[in-house]
Amino acid sequence: MRIALVVPGGVDRSGEYRIIPALLSLIGRLAAHHDVQVFALHQERSAGEWDLAGARIRNIGDGSTLLRAACMIRSVHRSKPFDLVHSIWSGSGGLIAVASARFLGIPSLVHIGGGELAAIPDIGYGGRLTWAGRVREAVVLPRANAVTAASAPVIEMLSILGIAAHRIPLGVDLAAWPPRDPERRESGRPARLIHVASLNRVKDQSTLLRALASLVQSGVEFEMSIIGEDTLKGEIQALAARLGLSERVRFLGFLTQRSLRAHVESADLMILSSRHETGPLAMLEAAVAGVPTVGTDVGHVSEWSPDAAVAVPVADSARLAEAIARVIADEDLRLRIAREALRRATLEDADYTAHCFQTLYATLLSRSHRRRG
Repeated sequence: MRIALVVPGGVDRSGEYRIIPALLSLIGRLAAHHDVQVFALHQERSAGEWDLAGARIRNIGDGSTLLRAACMIRSVHRSKPFDLVHSIWSGSGGLIAVASARFLGIPSLVHIGGGELAAIPDIGYGGRLTWAGRVREAVVLPRANAVTAASAPVIEMLSILGIAAHRIPLGVDLAAWPPRDPERRESGRPARLIHVASLNRVKDQSTLLRALASLVQSGVEFEMSIIGEDTLKGEIQALAARLGLSERVRFLGFLTQRSLRAHVESADLMILSSRHETGPLAMLEAAVAGVPTVGTDVGHVSEWSPDAAVAVPVADSARLAEAIARVIADEDLRLRIAREALRRATLEDADYTAHCFQTLYATLLSRSHRRRG
């Protein structure tokens, strides 16, 4: 099978920086059995090509990106025909995938991977925040031969829009990130908390820090490591200082996957404060490393709560603080949640993701062949 995979980025030629681990895991597994040609819209500003994870990466770059991407897909198709076009993320990538597939007469798939269906006006986030975004998804999603998403809340959002979708989580590569049984926390030491996400509005670290300040006032002993690229130019660090958290919160910046693992293993709880998520992968990686999540009612947190995670309302720092304190105070509860989270994350790992997509590919191609017949 020859697959055209359209992505916004996440496939840097280094294989370590500016990557999306779950995406590389999927590409590698598909490329082990199929001819995978990846079309990255904005990995680098200039056009370029390289090999990664067994696939050929073609970066489109800046300047008439959508038009040049569609032309490149058609050009590569002429040299050797594609069987289908698959976009990981909708938005511009979904538009390119669906339009190219219809022009070439082959099936298309679109995976909702981020904020394509969200609209959060106060932080200016979401694909449906503008009329152009709403029109684009109204054109793309009904015309895709299959639509997928990582978690049940996103499937429900699609259903409201009249789109029947398949739930396919982007799972963890257990070969690169091996499972680890949860360990009982030593009594008496401060709880070790971790948060892994870029510092930005949608990840809502402001709510996270206010929850931590509430924990301090309640006398809860903890240490917090915040790991991720800072896109807010020190704003979150300044808030931590104003809230008196400088001695308890460490900002470690971006870390590679290899460096990140040790920090996750040493934690007792992953804390997620996002306003919107379709996954997230950080929660799944923590679960595989034996660390449960307390977080806002989005993505996997929502669908796993209460047995494999603890969910609280979005942007509610008081409820987030209460949930963290409750899990810290009840070690049996923390371990029970961690074990169930580990079970679920390992069942739906990167191999499961690739299997689901390949099964869907086969179904779409069978339908396409029957129609032609």
